[in-house]
Amino acid sequence: MTAPAPKISFVSLGCPKALVDSERIITRLRAEGYELTKRHDGADVVIVNTCGFIDSAKAESLEAIGEAMAENGKVIVTGCMGAQPEEIRDRFPNLLAITGPQAYESVLQAVHEAAPPAHDPFLDLLPPQGIKLTPRHYAYLKISEGCNNRCTFCIIPKLRGDLVSRPAAEVLREAERLVKAGVKELLVISQDTSAYGVDLKYQASLWREREVRARFLDLARELGQLGAWVRLHYVYPYPHVDEVIPLMAEGKVLPYLDIPFQHASPKVLKAMRRPGNQEKTLERIRKWREICPDLAIRSTFIVGFPGETEEDFALLLDWLNEAKLDRVGCFRFEPVKGAPANDLPGAVPDEVKEERWHRFMKAQRAISARKLKAKVGRRLPVIVDETGPTVAKGRSKHDAPEIDGAVYVASRRPLRAGDIITVKIERADEYDLHGVAV
Repeated sequence: MTAPAPKISFVSLGCPKALVDSERIITRLRAEGYELTKRHDGADVVIVNTCGFIDSAKAESLEAIGEAMAENGKVIVTGCMGAQPEEIRDRFPNLLAITGPQAYESVLQAVHEAAPPAHDPFLDLLPPQGIKLTPRHYAYLKISEGCNNRCTFCIIPKLRGDLVSRPAAEVLREAERLVKAGVKELLVISQDTSAYGVDLKYQASLWREREVRARFLDLARELGQLGAWVRLHYVYPYPHVDEVIPLMAEGKVLPYLDIPFQHASPKVLKAMRRPGNQEKTLERIRKWREICPDLAIRSTFIVGFPGETEEDFALLLDWLNEAKLDRVGCFRFEPVKGAPANDLPGAVPDEVKEERWHRFMKAQRAISARKLKAKVGRRLPVIVDETGPTVAKGRSKHDAPEIDGAVYVASRRPLRAGDIITVKIERADEYDLHGVAV
């Protein structure tokens, strides 16, 4: 009689890049015969994949570790916060192990020591695409690790190191496996997607008997031929981003760019040490929309950065009203332990940050409502995420999962998650669309 498989409980916090790390660890554990359980109580080991980007994320990570310790006691911590383990060790001296991000081997070694695998090669078969934590119809495709930028508000390079790109053929093989397994949408992610391949000097690798360079444009073009929606995230506005817009106009990749602009004031951008050609951004956005009128741009901004004056903020609002971005997130500046921005002069009082955040969001809500209202009466392709008895929830080509708006679809026929359907848009609100399946 074989021994029962050890059970692992897993908590994944933070961004999509951390989610991909979680998927890789879980895939390896499942391949070794471990079982996954949603309960800490009764598990042989609990793994907590932490986020350490800002203080509120650290607090959430420490809370999750505390819950796992209280309910189970056998806990392994990994992820970004694990790169600076002192704070975790001080609070929880009895953890089994603490490892940094992408430290898959160290996590597995710690699991093996705590609960040796009971592997049965006849039963422990894995799907070829590995274990995914996203719904079956979309998947995150990580093309590189780390970042060469040194933005003053960010400690990601300290946590994840400098840029390390994956060879193009390796990325494309993973993408092909995912599409063959039923994935309809590939979400391309990294810390800096448009810098992809810089560290490899854009070296080519062999894919389908031809050479493909490790370059942003080349990779996007090849991914666009696999028959899935391809969505580009975390794209810094370097000049060569312009080359990808024609692929969007031709329908090869989705007409969607996720560009973290962060601000519009040259003075604030300089204090942030933001990379990319940001001086002529409005002019470039106009050109992009001329080439691809259906282009949607999402972005994130920070208000209340040290030294931000009322004049800087007014400039940001003017820029926002002119740029008319489709999807926008805004954060109040938060000091992060170890970030150079903490030492900059001109700290903005919390009540001023709050007031600017509300003004920013009010301005963007009006822009978003106008842009969505213009879609009423149109027929749009929509990918279904969740089904319901009469109304399903999905997304248009302009909406990424979890961060953007939704399309609510009334349908007489049953719809399945992953279906791509045509929807006639009947009404819009500030963030979402409502329509009928055609």
